Amino acid sequence: MDLDRAGLADFLRRSRERLAPEDVGLNCGPRRRTPGLRREEVARLADMSVDYYTRLEQARGPYPSRQILGSLARGLRLTDDERDHLFHLAGQEPPRDRRTTDHVPPGLLLILDRLDDTPAMVVNDTGDVLAQNAMSIALSGDAASRPPHRRNLLVRLFTDPSALDAVPLEDRADHLRAYVADLRAVAAARPKDPRVTSLVRRLRAESPEFAALWDEHEVAVRRRATKRFAHPVVGPLELDCEVLLSDDHAQRLVVLTARPGSESYERLRLLRVVGLQDFAASG
Repeated sequence: MDLDRAGLADFLRRSRERLAPEDVGLNCGPRRRTPGLRREEVARLADMSVDYYTRLEQARGPYPSRQILGSLARGLRLTDDERDHLFHLAGQEPPRDRRTTDHVPPGLLLILDRLDDTPAMVVNDTGDVLAQNAMSIALSGDAASRPPHRRNLLVRLFTDPSALDAVPLEDRADHLRAYVADLRAVAAARPKDPRVTSLVRRLRAESPEFAALWDEHEVAVRRRATKRFAHPVVGPLELDCEVLLSDDHAQRLVVLTARPGSESYERLRLLRVVGLQDFAASG
């Protein structure tokens, strides 16, 4: 399959123009002379440089990688069929296994975009962070800024000591145990899935702590819990964690909320101010 530069450029432009800022959780701002999103807004949503995206839309860009295509599909809120078309225009076969796809459905992204006052993110069932809102980034950092192999929650928790800095010391053992028990449930449901088996193999090799917990064979799917965070700017937070599953249970929308009137609620409001300021500055 060959790269259709002109077709790819036209599809990207039309996909960008059909989106309004409010469709993706952005402020409309001053009156716009052209419809849809600006190129820099799409670039930010897709975690790439404005220059790279502009060259793609002008039919003079490089051969896009599968990772770039996946980021564009998420940023432009493409459906599965539109995502597949994007891959075909780029001269690549689209992902065929719907069960393990990293393409976040537009409906799930729409909900994420509307949650502008509380941390929320979309993860797949093996712990890869697929999308975050500004509040989630303010709370726990921007997963998209890390190399792809470091965007998995379990990999960070068990191989990067700094990943646990935001978790109170007395909560860490239960925190790690819950993640391992959840991965056990996924592995039991998909025993021959190479993504699951390779992740388990890697974690067992790199983390004795993970290996010990894995061998205990605890199984529990994560749905609802209360989590405590030690944020370096706003201080301690106690947040309720709600997990909403996609239709096939392969992806999860994780939403963190604070009880109204609590200290955590006020600190979360402060985090929103801090987080949006940082997000605007980075844009």
